[in-house]
Parts: sequence; C-alpha cells; structure tokens
Amino acid sequence: MKLPVSIFRIFDKPDAPARGGENAPLPAPHVALGQRGEAFAAAFLERAGYALVAANFALPVGRNLRGAIVNAEIDIVAYEGETLCFVEVKTRASDWFAAPEQNVDRRKQRQITRAARVYRRTFGLNHTPYRYDVVSVILPPATDAQPAPNPRIELLRNFWTDAKFRKRYWSDAGTES
Repeated sequence: MKLPVSIFRIFDKPDAPARGGENAPLPAPHVALGQRGEAFAAAFLERAGYALVAANFALPVGRNLRGAIVNAEIDIVAYEGETLCFVEVKTRASDWFAAPEQNVDRRKQRQITRAARVYRRTFGLNHTPYRYDVVSVILPPATDAQPAPNPRIELLRNFWTDAKFRKRYWSDAGTES
C-alpha cells in the first residue's frame, strides 16, 4: 500500500492549541468548536485503527459559472486497511435541534466527492478502494455539575457513495468499495 507523504495537520492531542503561536488572535467560538471536534475525531480514528494521512486538505476542484476557482476541503484523509477514507467531521455543542451528520447534505457531499476525486487523481490513487465517512462529534458545554463533559463521537462508515454524482466519462468508475 502506497501512502501519500502529504501530512498537513495531524493532531497529537485533542486539546492541542490551534496553530499561530501565543499572539495569534483567538478564533471565533464556532471555529474553535470545530477545531476541537476535528482533534477529537482524529484521535478517535487513530484509536479505531485508521492511519491518518492528512487533515484540512484544501485543493482546487474546478471553476464556477463566473470562472472563479472553486476550492474544497477534506477534513481528514486516512486509510483503514487498504481502503482510502475521506472523512467529514461535523461538530455541534448539542444535538437538540438536529444531529451533526444532518448537515452533510447533498451539496456538501458533492463538494467532498469532487475534492476526493482530484485528490485520488493527484496522488495516482484512481484504482485504490475508497469510501466517504462522517464523524459526528457532540461537545457539550461545561456546566457547574460537569466542568469537563465527555464528548460523544460516532463514526458513520460509508455515509454516501458517489454514484449519484458520477459522470459517464469518469475513467475510475467502479473503484469505490
């Protein structure tokens, strides 16, 4: 199995500070929540036996109707055995309104599918089995009764397939596991 060498941001500890040093401005609360969720998800996946390759992998996937370059980001790229996994992490403070994975809608799935296709083509992984996973993370806020509540993390393997987005001219048809 050939692993790409491009590791962009792999997390060592779930509570590791974001990049930027001591004088960096603090991120917005929702961004900080997402970063903490991605750190917990990465640690969870490593404990589950995934080999992490890249995190927050951003790449251009094409142009829009106005000709502007469209970029997409894959939260985590990892291998589970021989299968290349493109993982979307969704973090929320609670699931009172909706589960985090409900926000991985058709538009988001299409965006990740396009990014994954470019990723596979860029690294010569067109014939490698792959799938799309979602990690749902719920990080409840601290309370007086529980100052450090435990996160709830759920791995949803093979959350969607790219068959609904496949074009007839794609040469890598049928490589999805």
